[in-house]
Amino acid sequence: MILVVNSKRSKRVKQQEFTMGQLAGKVAVVTGGSAGIGLATAQRFAEEGALVYITGRRQEELDAAVAEIGHGAVGVRGDVAMPADVDRLYAKVSEDGHRIDAVVANVGYGEFVGLADVTDEHLDKVLGINVKGTVYTVQKALPLLNDGASVVLVTSMASTSGQKGLSVYSASKAAVRSFARSWANELSGRNIRVNALAPGSTETPAVDAALEASGLDAAGREKWRVDHTAPIPLGRLSRPEEQAAAVLFLASPASSYITGVELASDGGATQLGFGLV
Repeated sequence: MILVVNSKRSKRVKQQEFTMGQLAGKVAVVTGGSAGIGLATAQRFAEEGALVYITGRRQEELDAAVAEIGHGAVGVRGDVAMPADVDRLYAKVSEDGHRIDAVVANVGYGEFVGLADVTDEHLDKVLGINVKGTVYTVQKALPLLNDGASVVLVTSMASTSGQKGLSVYSASKAAVRSFARSWANELSGRNIRVNALAPGSTETPAVDAALEASGLDAAGREKWRVDHTAPIPLGRLSRPEEQAAAVLFLASPASSYITGVELASDGGATQLGFGLV
């Protein structure tokens, strides 16, 4: 089901934001836009004037996100690991008569699984969503991407930190980082910029779900948060809206001479020698 929902806020204020923002008149696609960093990004893009298409796997969450984003946002239910679902997403954009100015490949999946416990099912799920899903999201957008468009791939600081229990997830995000380099080179002739954002740990439902699935009890989950937060130079996990601001920078004209990079938005963890426990 595809919904278009108008914001419930003041139409006058929203119209002013829509016409004056950094993405005024632009069309953006944000995968995984129904929660966490994806939802915060879609909200920020809409506030900056973009018409935003989001994806999600759960209809109820998707409907709620569309209503929350407002500005005529469109939700398309689907799984980025399924090529037919991604085709339906872009078919909807095309049917609506739009081309695309920004794509944010945000969907990601991970869970804490030690090397001895890695299964084929775990490999297929993590690599299917994080690696194949990213390829499908960008590849299938190409016919609709405007010259000069921006592509943002969401990676993770885990790809370089060597964190215990996240080897498959970390490898998948390292692959996505490599995509940013290669695709930035491939698409430079169309002036399409491709960059990556590497968020540090962020307070999102996905983090909560991964901790729940890890088998840790409440005390163990709290210990993980304390251990994980204490060494971060800024002393806390990030908020989704902080990551959304970084995505906006990479997607907007403010970063017009930046391509192929990975921006670490991790409270200083990567550059200041953060060692994950």
